[in-house]
Amino acid sequence: MRLSRAEYKEIVKFTENLRPTRQCMKILRERFPNHSQSTLLSIFSLEYQKRTKRTMYRHHAPDVVERYYQRYMREAKARPTAPVLLELANEVNLSPALMARLILDRFLQDQEGVVSKQVLNGMLREPCLISDQNLANHVYQCTINDCCYGPLVDCIKHAIGQEAEVLLRDKLKERNLSFLDENQLRAKGYDKTPDIILEVPIAVEGHIVHWIESKASFGDDHSHHTYLNEQFWSYWNRFGPGLVIYWHGFIEELDSQRDRGILLKDCFPLDIITLSLH
Repeated sequence: MRLSRAEYKEIVKFTENLRPTRQCMKILRERFPNHSQSTLLSIFSLEYQKRTKRTMYRHHAPDVVERYYQRYMREAKARPTAPVLLELANEVNLSPALMARLILDRFLQDQEGVVSKQVLNGMLREPCLISDQNLANHVYQCTINDCCYGPLVDCIKHAIGQEAEVLLRDKLKERNLSFLDENQLRAKGYDKTPDIILEVPIAVEGHIVHWIESKASFGDDHSHHTYLNEQFWSYWNRFGPGLVIYWHGFIEELDSQRDRGILLKDCFPLDIITLSLH
């Protein structure tokens, strides 16, 4: 789904007051019924992460963490069946999964001193490993009610990314296009590679394409310019012109590098011209 910059800004403005809970998707879908859920979720997730990066330092200050922790302990004791950690996260406008991480880390410091990130991540993935059953329940409530952060979201994002790459490979096979994927390229000793290198180039909308990169996200200004600088131009230097597929859409004004050799699409192109070797 290609969005004009004006459409994109309208969605972004609307997301400013939304929290990263499951209910926010219902609100977004009702407000923008003509846009796909995956596009709306991707835009909201990117915007919420930017917002969080700007404010996270406030929540990480030791005195603030201590205040959150002491309040959580009081509330959990007074109302053992209430979702007190989720309520606290919403009240202070912090991602529920990130609040769960702060409180669990502080809890473990009392129990075991400093714990490794690996142990902490393991407990966030599997709250049943947490010795305090009440805290385990609250951590679980936070992770399943967060649509932007946490182990469940990481898992879903990874699965969606894998699914998009499988879809891309299937589409290439349907067209009998010969290609090497990322794993095959790594085996050949390449370190930084696109998802697909075409063994025989194709033409899409009058542009030659040597490689294809699959992005299971929305292409906004920040992420696209980061990808251009860190990935796409290096692919262009190494392999020639290519195609980037943003499966969840992008701001249409960003598709401005076609003449320089980087083409943007929001789906697998239908109008492919293959070069015959005969």
